[in-house]
Amino acid sequence: MICAVLGYTRQAYYKQEVMHKEQEKVKKRIMMMVCQQRKILPKVGGKKLYLLIKENLCQSDIKCGRDKLFTVLRENDLLITPRKRYIQTTMSRHWMRKYPNLVKEQRPTAPEHIWVSDITYIATEEGYCYLSLVTDAYSRKIMGYNVSDSLDAEESRKAFQMALRNRTRTTPLIHHSDRGLQYCSKEYVELAEKNNVRMSMTEHSDPYENALAERMNRTLKEEFALGSKLPSKDVAVDVVREAVELYNTYRPHWAHNGLTPQHVHEKPR
Repeated sequence: MICAVLGYTRQAYYKQEVMHKEQEKVKKRIMMMVCQQRKILPKVGGKKLYLLIKENLCQSDIKCGRDKLFTVLRENDLLITPRKRYIQTTMSRHWMRKYPNLVKEQRPTAPEHIWVSDITYIATEEGYCYLSLVTDAYSRKIMGYNVSDSLDAEESRKAFQMALRNRTRTTPLIHHSDRGLQYCSKEYVELAEKNNVRMSMTEHSDPYENALAERMNRTLKEEFALGSKLPSKDVAVDVVREAVELYNTYRPHWAHNGLTPQHVHEKPR
């Protein structure tokens, strides 16, 4: 009687019921794939999540584009909300020499052509600690890092030393950063000169002059739990180590058509 009133046949009604149940089954299978990836990368965004599960979707004969995946994530309250940055880590008002911006009008053409550096904070139950990063601007691979409970220049220098140890090429290299005192310090500059690395710095306080390094900070915080308050500084060190490994070797990158930074960095010259 209901079908007759609504102008549907009983066959159309039952067919729609079957389709609805099939759609729910498909959504559950998609969610299983999402949960598997979120166990590894808890805060990975929807676009990269799609790259990670795309092959499994094809193998399972599931037709699911990026828009449909976002719909499923939205229905299950799994979309990622960006966080804001509050703590200032750059102190550029000092007497030490500042270097000109050498990368303002050029793009990296290969790995280890330009490195970018920055410092960000990590909140813990024991107080703040600070993460220094050195990232390859071409491959987006994190070349060096250091976690410390201070903003001393020596702590940033340790990240630079790690990056230099991981260097595999002898081509000319530019190190770009903001004008923070850590990068202008005698020890940091001497390390660069000793390894034939040219120093480059932002000319103003505009974060866009060091946008890639700023973006790296945001990615680690939003996708790898570094934006949450961690139990201790020791835990922060462990989380950073795991985050860097996953970022370099597992997380797909849009700048290189879904390849990982490690893969791009190691491609034949």
